[in-house]
Amino acid sequence: MSRHFLLLSMVCIWLTACSGEQYSDLRKFVKDADNLPHGRIPPLPEVKPYEPFAYDAYDLQDPFKPRNIQAPKRGAGNGLQPDFARRKEPLEAYPLENLRMVGTLQQQKDTYALVKGPDNNLFRVKRGNYLGQNFGVITQITESAIKLKEIVQDSGGDWAERLSTLTLIDDASK
Repeated sequence: MSRHFLLLSMVCIWLTACSGEQYSDLRKFVKDADNLPHGRIPPLPEVKPYEPFAYDAYDLQDPFKPRNIQAPKRGAGNGLQPDFARRKEPLEAYPLENLRMVGTLQQQKDTYALVKGPDNNLFRVKRGNYLGQNFGVITQITESAIKLKEIVQDSGGDWAERLSTLTLIDDASK
């Protein structure tokens, strides 16, 4: 009988332990949370009325398009301008930054520079030839550089001279 009693008491304890409400602590927390003070949500910011912007820079030059080079009006500026009637040379089709000096050579008394274009064609140029899109004329050729005098147009339409240099690029270092 003691065995039966012990077994019966164990079963009762086990049933009592399992009969408790599941998640009772969670339910109590949710019920208590409703009584806690609530935070205040700030009001939405005031919506300002839309003010349209009038764009009036249509007559200004677009910085992302190639410049439209125009001959200055007679009597305007300093009188300096490129020769528009001159026949263009092949290297004037490329911007100066796309051209590379790759060497020099000397034949008799003349010094020539070797210039490589962006399409990897090699050109032989001498003093007096033109390079780049800014009417650059070669003024001097040294062992390490080509010196140019370019004629550029400023925003007012006047032409000005600018000195530029195309330096020797050593392909072996690349």
